[in-house]
Amino acid sequence: MNLHSGTYYWPATFPDAPSYPSLDQDLNCDVLIIGGGSSGAQCAYYLASHRLDVVVVEKGKIGFGSTITNTALIQYSGEKMFTDLIHTFGEEYISRHARLLKEAIDEIEEASKTVDLDFEFSRRDTLYSASSKEDVSPLKKEYEWLKQQGFKLDFWDQNKIKAHYPFSREAAIYSYDDGELNPFKFTHALLGWAAKRGAEVYEETEVNGHYYDREQKRMVVSTKTGHSIRARRVIFAAGYDGIDVKKEKKASFVSTYTVTTSPVDDLSTWHNRTLIWETARPYLYLRTTADNRVLIGGLDDNTTYSEDRDSKLVHKKKKLIEELETLFPGLNVKPEYYSTAFYGGTVDGLPIVGRYDDYPDSYFLFAFGDNGTVYSQLLAKLIAEDIRDGHSADLDLYRQDRPLLGNQ
Repeated sequence: MNLHSGTYYWPATFPDAPSYPSLDQDLNCDVLIIGGGSSGAQCAYYLASHRLDVVVVEKGKIGFGSTITNTALIQYSGEKMFTDLIHTFGEEYISRHARLLKEAIDEIEEASKTVDLDFEFSRRDTLYSASSKEDVSPLKKEYEWLKQQGFKLDFWDQNKIKAHYPFSREAAIYSYDDGELNPFKFTHALLGWAAKRGAEVYEETEVNGHYYDREQKRMVVSTKTGHSIRARRVIFAAGYDGIDVKKEKKASFVSTYTVTTSPVDDLSTWHNRTLIWETARPYLYLRTTADNRVLIGGLDDNTTYSEDRDSKLVHKKKKLIEELETLFPGLNVKPEYYSTAFYGGTVDGLPIVGRYDDYPDSYFLFAFGDNGTVYSQLLAKLIAEDIRDGHSADLDLYRQDRPLLGNQ
């Protein structure tokens, strides 16, 4: 899959990122993780400290897949409101899902204090605004449900928004203690931590086949370098490339666009440097970076053809800067990096852990959706629990065959 094109900010923040060798021998291990992006790194982080032999293979360079286009807004709320998800899954189901997402953010913060490399995690508040008058009522309903669940947030009217920002909206949920991070450093930080605890990491090692050895009860995975890895468990954490391995009918794709600006001298009009997004679909989203840039993205397009996607990049870049200047006049920004990428979601609004009969003892981590980093943290932890303990109480919430309301 041609995942993305353009110019990329995140690798420029860590030009001396470590490199890893390519695989040059056959291996046996407890867990093979296929994918060296943030999802694979999150899996390695949870598994490497539990006396398990862990191997990570990446077909390219570590962190250069979808990770370099990840905007890394760390939030529990997602594109589909919890109050809408309840209609599909039921309230108890979604209450648990919401709490697990909040815990995943806490786990990311804990990782920031555990690993050696600073991946620029900061707690940030979020402004989630109504894009039209018609959106105010469902936004208020979402606020009331989250408040009942114990989340820390307020409901702002138009006057309060105008008092804190240079733009106006009908209403907004103002939520506390979300976050942001640098996804490229995050990936290297977690993998570096895992490697120090015995995990073996290999770059430029592309998988090209597999079979199941029923006698030894192991997956045998072959690579293009001519070697094989025998593993008790396999985690396919290859992001959107995982769909090329196993089609998942719940997954859907669009194209999205992102601009990272030059550093901004004065962000004083940006209240608390909040994460910003909106109810419109497709929506715009904004955040700042550790070196005072603005990252703005959105203007999603329904095309799934890379040539069509790429042809629109220059126009979308211009439109994103215009949107930014409308929201924050006077920032005097320039688009220093800009890119386009495929963006995956799911038809029912929840991420997926795929368990398929034709891939015994394997997991497919499909953390698709606008909260991909948070989803990955959650799913990586549950998969690690299932491997380590033989069961994870919450894993069934995210299986591809999870029950829908009325089918439970």
